[in-house]
Amino acid sequence: MSKIEDREIVKQLQEGSLEALGVLYNRHRNLVYRTALAITGDVDTASDLLQDVFLRLYRFADRIDRSRPLEPWLYRMTTNLAYTWVKRNKRWLHSLDDLAEWLVGTSKNTLLETVEHNDDWDQVQNAVTKLPFPQRVVVVLYYLNDLPLQEIADILEVPVGTVKSRLYYGRLALKKSLGIGLFGASDTHPKLNYKGT
Repeated sequence: MSKIEDREIVKQLQEGSLEALGVLYNRHRNLVYRTALAITGDVDTASDLLQDVFLRLYRFADRIDRSRPLEPWLYRMTTNLAYTWVKRNKRWLHSLDDLAEWLVGTSKNTLLETVEHNDDWDQVQNAVTKLPFPQRVVVVLYYLNDLPLQEIADILEVPVGTVKSRLYYGRLALKKSLGIGLFGASDTHPKLNYKGT
């Protein structure tokens, strides 16, 4: 079943196949877990949200549009559940240190990879957890999941301009918290030049 496209597996899921759910879980669990962890900063919560997302996928399978990619639905569900958790838990209970393990092996140069190389994890933890939730989600989806602006806008159901604004202000807050030299003297981190992407 590993070569079958998601839409075919979703069709099987819609027909009640638990095996299809297992296949989708194995394919997409990392993106859900990483997103939940980056937003909540809590390992146990990220694990719980991972389970919740896939339970909802099974429960609401009949509402999934098979003509569209599944990943945006998973991102949207993860961010919605994470938002609910953040609202309930105003204080952060755990650090984001577990993101280091997640970042190992990523191919693109992301914000946290840059920080990882500089051994600034405590600063990242503080900076990310202090961002307002809308900025935090955009920063996570853009820098950690490396999604394009239009896809983030589609996931969050907001205009691209809103995503750019949240990313801009989130970036300013991170730069302030992490120090101006985070991205080098010229401040030319590749993902920061997002205009027109």
